[in-house]
Amino acid sequence: MTAINQQAPIGMFDSGVGGVSVLREAVRQLPGEDFLFFGDTKNAPYGTKSREEVLALARRAVEELLSRGAKAIVIACNTATSAAAADLRARYADLPIIGMEPALKPAHQLHRDGIVLSLATPGTIAGEKYAVLYALWGDGVVNLPCPGLMEYAERGELTGPGLQAYLKNLLAPYLGSKVEAVVLGCTHYVFLKDAIASFFPGVPLIDGNEGTVRQLIRRLKEKDLLSARREKGQVTFLSSGGEDAVNMMKRLFSL
Repeated sequence: MTAINQQAPIGMFDSGVGGVSVLREAVRQLPGEDFLFFGDTKNAPYGTKSREEVLALARRAVEELLSRGAKAIVIACNTATSAAAADLRARYADLPIIGMEPALKPAHQLHRDGIVLSLATPGTIAGEKYAVLYALWGDGVVNLPCPGLMEYAERGELTGPGLQAYLKNLLAPYLGSKVEAVVLGCTHYVFLKDAIASFFPGVPLIDGNEGTVRQLIRRLKEKDLLSARREKGQVTFLSSGGEDAVNMMKRLFSL
């Protein structure tokens, strides 16, 4: 890998457009940085693929970002983090690689005598990383796999009767329960937050985006890679799925 410098861009990838929610938080906290965002929309979703398939796709995404000079990598996808983060860190030992972590710990801190509902893809919930988190912070947590939910964000269908019907069917068993917090365990779900919140008025919905960006900042400081630029940085969108996918990312980024 060629030498990297402070002014190089931060690379970020996801199975599709969901990681744009992480990108928005990163731009908010690091306005002077340049970002490259790669959405692997051609191969979405990752959450129903095997670990081996996701690992191969994640390696390919990282190579794409490194070929464009990325100084750090953010895996803006819970499923890809679970499947590939350890492999990628071993493969690129000198490169800051930051993954996602479902927000079970902050949700646990809200837990009293009700339940915490954790929404995530089947791949995330089945992963080893999630199992470790659940062992530490899973008291009172009900895991709810959501196959098909991320696709609503991929299509830009953030409201409407189809999404409401899906959520009503998914959440029906818990609507009479005392739900103290809802964990959004997929970056796509952040864009569906209003629709999910409509079923749980007043209940906190928690995602891992802010914590992920804080970890990114820590790692960049450790490597002396924070940009000293004062002017606003640039964001470049890339996709395996063509121009329509790039346009969707730009639309979600501007929300």
